[in-house]
Amino acid sequence: MGQIILASASPRRRELLEQIGISFEICPAKGEEMITGTLPHEAVSELSAQKAREVAAMVKQYGDTHRELMTPQDIMVLGADTVVAADSQILGKPKDEADAARMLRLLSGRTHEVYTGVTIVLMSKSGKAGEHTFYEKTAVTMRKMSDGEIERYIATGEPMDKAGAYGIQGKCAIYVDKIEGDYNNVVGLPVSAIYRELKKLGIDWYLW
Repeated sequence: MGQIILASASPRRRELLEQIGISFEICPAKGEEMITGTLPHEAVSELSAQKAREVAAMVKQYGDTHRELMTPQDIMVLGADTVVAADSQILGKPKDEADAARMLRLLSGRTHEVYTGVTIVLMSKSGKAGEHTFYEKTAVTMRKMSDGEIERYIATGEPMDKAGAYGIQGKCAIYVDKIEGDYNNVVGLPVSAIYRELKKLGIDWYLW
């Protein structure tokens, strides 16, 4: 069996992989994020690749210098990044409560898009390596939120570590009217799409 490494500390991504029965280890990327693309799908694709490559390089470097501790095996590194897009604006995690309020007012009463980029870096025990990047998009329609509702939601603390300042799987669920696309993509990891893309590469997650 090979090893799967999630290049993210997100508890939501961890829970989604656990939910579908995937065995994996966590090794978060820690490098500074650099975006050159201006479109949401370009940004998430670029950021996911940066994360996956950083962790893959760490694994290879460790393996090169500690061969006596490493068991030869195939390694799959998953990097992911999620953003919310509205009015051509890319919304990441809010800087503070005022920024969270700004984002929620922008999303209130309208439809926006959630993009998650995923990069899969594959390293064989023979030393070969490959990379595959894709993105998934989901449309989310929020009902109108009053200023009081926005303030109350921000007071829960939930928006502060989430792209677009809301968690569809949490307390903000009551403000979501409908979605078009993959729900798990909005949570942070489109596991169905990852399974689909791996199958295109001839890889079965459960036999890795």
